[in-house]
Amino acid sequence: MVIVEFTVVPLGEKSLSRYVAEIVKLLERRRIKYQLTPMSTVMETPSLKEAFEVVAEAHELMFKLGAKRVSTTVRIDDRRDREVHMEDKVKSVMEKVGDRL
Repeated sequence: MVIVEFTVVPLGEKSLSRYVAEIVKLLERRRIKYQLTPMSTVMETPSLKEAFEVVAEAHELMFKLGAKRVSTTVRIDDRRDREVHMEDKVKSVMEKVGDRL
């Protein structure tokens, strides 16, 4: 499983929520497991190829929505020795934090 954090920003816009909403709709249409955060979106895909396809589609979507310039940032966690999901990574950290929260 490939875990990807990405941010797509149509430059020059003050509010991004309408753009982010369209990316969320894209992920839901494609049945991609995702987690929206205040600063980025994290998704899980079975392959690196699919991850890049989704990011490229999200990037192009900004132009379809009227953006003139788009900046996209991507971080990839591609672990191949065992299958790891987004919630596994969070659970691992929270177990180490223990009952401090």
